[in-house]
Amino acid sequence: MASAAALVQKSNASLGFLYSTSKFQIRSTGEPKESLTPVKNQQQCGFLLGLLHNWLSGRSTQEEDRPISSLSEQNLVDVLDQRNVFGKVYDEREEIHRRMIWEQKVSDVIRHNLYYDLGLHSYRKGINEYSDLEHDEFVRTFNGFRRHLGQKSNASSWVPVFNVQIPDQVDWRTKGLVTPVKNQQQCGSCWAFSTTGSLEGQHKKKTGQLVSLSEQNLVDCSGPEGNQGCEGGLMDQAFQYIKDNKGIDTEDSYPYTAEDGTCHFKKSSVGATVTGYVDIPTGDEEALKQAVATVGPISVAIDASQDSFQTYQDGIYDEPQCSSDLLDHGVLVVGYGTEDGSDYWLVKNSWGTSWGINGYIKMSRNKNNQCGIATQASYPLV
Repeated sequence: MASAAALVQKSNASLGFLYSTSKFQIRSTGEPKESLTPVKNQQQCGFLLGLLHNWLSGRSTQEEDRPISSLSEQNLVDVLDQRNVFGKVYDEREEIHRRMIWEQKVSDVIRHNLYYDLGLHSYRKGINEYSDLEHDEFVRTFNGFRRHLGQKSNASSWVPVFNVQIPDQVDWRTKGLVTPVKNQQQCGSCWAFSTTGSLEGQHKKKTGQLVSLSEQNLVDCSGPEGNQGCEGGLMDQAFQYIKDNKGIDTEDSYPYTAEDGTCHFKKSSVGATVTGYVDIPTGDEEALKQAVATVGPISVAIDASQDSFQTYQDGIYDEPQCSSDLLDHGVLVVGYGTEDGSDYWLVKNSWGTSWGINGYIKMSRNKNNQCGIATQASYPLV
């Protein structure tokens, strides 16, 4: 096979050709209509088109050494217009802007995944429903964890576990403690989804019933505890609300709307209650591992502000630029393990199933609390 340097050089050269062959027209309805300039030398772009197909569909170029066959023009159109699958409609001016962002994301994914296939990255990037959003815009909209340093907490302290064999691998999905992946949409309510996820698991352990709980109940009603709805909040404050309120409604009785609303909690629709909550020692990944193994899914906050997090698709997310203190996103640790010698945390996100591994991400474990995954971890008592 060609050397790494040669592949990178050929890919970079082909990227310019790829985008020079595509022109887009905009309908007044906001729907894009593609029109490709005829490709006179199909072999010239065949290399990149093949890689494009492999990388965006999850295949590895290392699977075979034979030349990669070229895709048709329609295949290229399908890749560039995958955005339409997510049902987004913009007016003409914004459509052009979103199309440019989308194409830039495709270019970044292609380059990153080339290095992944060469063994130079531990994770793969991909296209998802957020790939037409600028990164700063995305972070402002979706990352709603609002940490307040020095804030007094009513949480109980974690008591280390002794004389218990901690397994090397845990996945609470296989034990029925995890509800399907949800989607917070354009509302900074990640903290609410992290909260319900942890409580859903504890409620299942206690009662044997897996009940989907209402994030909207928390968005609308936990303001007195310090949360700010779609503008952000904290899991501990949400646990405190559920304790004070003597329960949280079910998802069915209080459905999610992805916007701030008036509180209409109904005592008759309570799906779970809490008696308190426990904070894991800050920064202690071993304590977090024990908690995940012996308690169940754990609410955690992470730094999800890196551009690479937005387009994560598969593999173990290893991002040295991540902060262990500047946390902005609430998620749920549902397990851990080791893959090809690298330790990871199995994390459930709330961005739908088009993101990551059907809504999940494997985050680096035992790398100095990378992305702050053990900085502010907690779970409810039931």
